[in-house]
Amino acid sequence: MKIILGQRLKELREEKGLTQKQFAEKLNIHSVTYLHYEKEHNEPPLALLAEIAKFYEVSVDYLLGLTDY
Repeated sequence: MKIILGQRLKELREEKGLTQKQFAEKLNIHSVTYLHYEKEHNEPPLALLAEIAKFYEVSVDYLLGLTDY
């Protein structure tokens, strides 16, 4: 079963020891908006997805579950 965006976002955030609110503040977005990304109610815009990938030093493909690295 392929891991999906919300799961990857949560795993990476928890590895860094950040709360949803703390990470949302780093992204300069509302914490509820970020919560919706992790719960997969909404998808982040491409520019924000790239910013998240850069912060975690992973590829966008990894975040989307297209690769395992």
